[in-house]
Amino acid sequence: MSKLRRQQTANTTNVVETKNLVDIKAKTGNLYESIAVIAKRANQINISIKEELHNKLEEFASHTDSLEEIHENKEQIEISKAYERMPNPAILATVEFMDDKVYYRRNEDNLFD
Repeated sequence: MSKLRRQQTANTTNVVETKNLVDIKAKTGNLYESIAVIAKRANQINISIKEELHNKLEEFASHTDSLEEIHENKEQIEISKAYERMPNPAILATVEFMDDKVYYRRNEDNLFD
């Protein structure tokens, strides 16, 4: 089972819940910096989900038409539906950020000093 599948089953809902902006700001001291960290993590999650999905669907790629293709298409549809039911990457990233599971660092170089 992939890491992303485990995250899906780890009580992460598909429903967007409101978050207290003060709590998000408290993590980095700056609300916009916190949102930028969450957005970058969501992008990382989205890329890995897409790669995983494409790798699974490549197994079914065939260039010939046959009766078996109908059965394979059903399997492809089931895989696609499973990925559609997964939580949005932004939701996963927000949960990870709020649970302190995201490592981030600031670039301390002051370029204009």
